[in-house]
Amino acid sequence: MTNDIAIDIAPPTLRIAPPRGWLDLDLVELWASRELLYFFVWRDIKIRYKQTAIGAAWAVIQPFMTMVVFSLFFGSLAKMPSHGLPYPVFYYSALLPWMYFAAALQNATNVVVEQQQVITKVYFPRLVLPLSAVLSGLVDFGIGFVVFLAMMAYYRMVPGPAVLLVPCFLLMAVLTALGVGLWLSALNAIYRDVRYVVPFLVQFWLFASPVAYPSSLIPERWRWLYGLNPMAGVIEGFRWALTGHGQPPGGLLLVSAAMVLLLVGGGAAYFQRMEGTIADVV
Repeated sequence: MTNDIAIDIAPPTLRIAPPRGWLDLDLVELWASRELLYFFVWRDIKIRYKQTAIGAAWAVIQPFMTMVVFSLFFGSLAKMPSHGLPYPVFYYSALLPWMYFAAALQNATNVVVEQQQVITKVYFPRLVLPLSAVLSGLVDFGIGFVVFLAMMAYYRMVPGPAVLLVPCFLLMAVLTALGVGLWLSALNAIYRDVRYVVPFLVQFWLFASPVAYPSSLIPERWRWLYGLNPMAGVIEGFRWALTGHGQPPGGLLLVSAAMVLLLVGGGAAYFQRMEGTIADVV
């Protein structure tokens, strides 16, 4: 006579708890959600151009028309120095990273509120949301970059070896948008009027950055203070790396890089701290 012994194996239990420290990022969990990140990025790209008449051409029209306006008023009329560059090249090389940063910052600020239905129903690392909003803007940047290459060919300009540093400056722009976006997206989930402040912030930031003028107009003794604006080093770096004109950012870039690290570290700590309560207040 044999006795059948039934062994019940309980399913594994996954306990989801809010982070305990100020910087308790679970990078393993974030990496495991990389397919979800890809889905969010692809969905943002599809929605952006859905039911539009000219589609991805919007990624070119806005920086191109802004370049025309800047070339006319700040260049031909105000006679801003341009390091010997044609005004269209001078302004478009700065508008490339700036337009990406401005769009990525606004998208990252609103993404948590826009995805409130998903946040309140399904658990996933919330950091995926602002990260996807920042990464999806790289498609527009790529389209605008192709237009810039055509513009350089028109003016018979050939990039020098410094063009190899463009990915580094692009990474700084991505991290700047992510760092500030983490702060603002968490704040926007609590105070909904933050989204109304962002357009004014972006407009002020534009004129506080060397887009319409070179950073050489800033007195040397104040250059380090100007570098506290992380986009100052990014824009000057882009302009120098793409065209080979002007001086390397140098100390300005070092200060800007330090500010980028502070923004990303502080933004990640604050966003992670608020992650446990976002679903309750969004």
